[in-house]
Amino acid sequence: MSNLGKKLYPSVQEFKEFVKKHPHLIKEVRDGKTTWQDLYEEWYLLGEEDSRWNSDKSEDGTEQETKKNSSSDFLMQIWNNVKNMDPNQIQHHLSSLSEAIGAVQGILSQFQANGRNKSNQNQSQPANPFSFRKD
Repeated sequence: MSNLGKKLYPSVQEFKEFVKKHPHLIKEVRDGKTTWQDLYEEWYLLGEEDSRWNSDKSEDGTEQETKKNSSSDFLMQIWNNVKNMDPNQIQHHLSSLSEAIGAVQGILSQFQANGRNKSNQNQSQPANPFSFRKD
């Protein structure tokens, strides 16, 4: 089945040219983030000049730069939040968390001890309590 004999609609041909200008769209489809149908519909409705087509690129035109910037922004935001925290409040929350973890560990150890005791009791009891022997 080849498309050599078939002519494409002019809008489909324009879309193919548009995709050639924006190779990051091919990567989106291959990564499973979107489909060709969805991209075509968005392109048809929004046009070529919409900011959606440049959203995956930074000013330099590389996606990696955008990812680096977003991760560094995230780290800066975390750092700023840590600087603004009260050390005494952090210590209080950490001690509460430690107590909660200790309580969970205690409950788990009780369940494990009960499970061991039951298995030991089951092993010490005979398999059939009404075993009769012939004389």
